Amino acid sequence: MGTRILVTYYSATGSVYRLAKAVQDGAEAAGAEVRLRRVAELAPPEAIASNPEWARHKAETDDEVEVATLDDLEWADGYAFGTPTRYGAPAAQLKQFIDTASSLWQAGKLADKPVTTFVSSAERHGGQEATILSLHNVFYHWGCVILPLGYTDDIVYAAGGNPYGTSWPAGFPSAMPDDDTLECARYQGGRLARFAEVLTAVRSGAPA
Repeated sequence: MGTRILVTYYSATGSVYRLAKAVQDGAEAAGAEVRLRRVAELAPPEAIASNPEWARHKAETDDEVEVATLDDLEWADGYAFGTPTRYGAPAAQLKQFIDTASSLWQAGKLADKPVTTFVSSAERHGGQEATILSLHNVFYHWGCVILPLGYTDDIVYAAGGNPYGTSWPAGFPSAMPDDDTLECARYQGGRLARFAEVLTAVRSGAPA
């Protein structure tokens, strides 16, 4: 059985969803078994209906992508979390899911696993790095091994040069991630899978 990776995301209009799919592709190409999961939508129907792109994306993915559960968190050897920025913090939908994981945290089921993050905002300086750092506060408590992109490959520079994690400035109206950004997300997924394999071997006591 390959290394098990959970890619969990929230996406309103589709940018983060596309990043998540690219992270999944990269992890699978590196030999991992991947579960792609969306978190549950919390916004009221009238808010979603007020934005045609939001309503369209929800309708397209509701049946395609399963909703994340605590079982998925326990199953995985490594995590990738994606979110749009919300005033420099993660979306409430993703944070609500994370906040349900206290039982796994208390049981030590989340510790020593690698975690990486990716984001989208309207503007390049719209809180991308702050959102990633805000999410990392959770993973310090979980005892995860935080895995940034770093400047470890030329694709990081081509995709905007964010060493914290893949990030996409979607603009107004929202545009989908370009090829360089998707390739960076694939690289991030592969990097996560490789580190998860090493750390899983260490946790199991096998030679790394």
